Amino acid sequence: MQANQTVKIISDSTCDLSQELVEKYDIDILPLHILLGDAEFCDGKDITPDSIFAWADENRATPKTSAPSLEDAVRLLRPYVEEGREVICFSISGSMSTSGNVMRLAAEELDASSLVTVIDSKNLSTGIGLLVVEAAIMAEQGHSAAEITAAIQEIIPKVRASFVVDTLVYLWRGGRCNAVAALAGSALKLHPKIVVENGAMHATKKYRGKIDAAIMSYVKDLESDLKAARTDRVFITHSGCSREVLDEVHSYLESLHVFREIHETRAGGVISSHCGPGTLGVLFIAN
Repeated sequence: MQANQTVKIISDSTCDLSQELVEKYDIDILPLHILLGDAEFCDGKDITPDSIFAWADENRATPKTSAPSLEDAVRLLRPYVEEGREVICFSISGSMSTSGNVMRLAAEELDASSLVTVIDSKNLSTGIGLLVVEAAIMAEQGHSAAEITAAIQEIIPKVRASFVVDTLVYLWRGGRCNAVAALAGSALKLHPKIVVENGAMHATKKYRGKIDAAIMSYVKDLESDLKAARTDRVFITHSGCSREVLDEVHSYLESLHVFREIHETRAGGVISSHCGPGTLGVLFIAN
């Protein structure tokens, strides 16, 4: 890598970073694919979460998702490899998708395994996004790929990713929640808190009542963890919640006087496909 080149940061599309942040930190995005019946789309490119929800409701079926194509990964990496530039690629948890494997295969195809580092985030959504932004800031500061990778590996276990889902239907249809739990949940208006731990999703606490009230209970239950968090930034990531509840969550986080940056992002197509509409999470890094 030439002296004046910074490490290039790439993430798959499940990092759910806003266009503003992607541009600010010069991050490239490799899209996963979304399958609606026989039609295939690129996440974030030619389909919106709302059109996915409309299709799912109309067809009473769950959208399928698949890893990025090898061809797309090779095309994205090639110009950086030809420059001899170091690249770090972030993928969704390896237990959820083969996205990281596709990135590794693309590097092998380009004979660039020595230039390209693939990091399994062991997370999803802005749980990945938090890591990607940290890596991009370090790259801007001139750190090497080895230095960035070592720092990120230290942070991975400290990422706190959780969310509350409005409807269990999507998790159930996607095989991520059994039928009995889904039926019981909708009948009792239960909203489970899903936590990402060691790369896998677990349902923990359940909240009753209307989703907006459930979301505020969930956020306030995080208070002691939020007060002990790293202060750089926090993400509010959602799949289509009311403006009122988003403003309420934002105001609450501001009132804690902990975070320098509070980012609100809309979950992309892949995450939305699995969680359904009305999902909200607050994601941050623990100290």
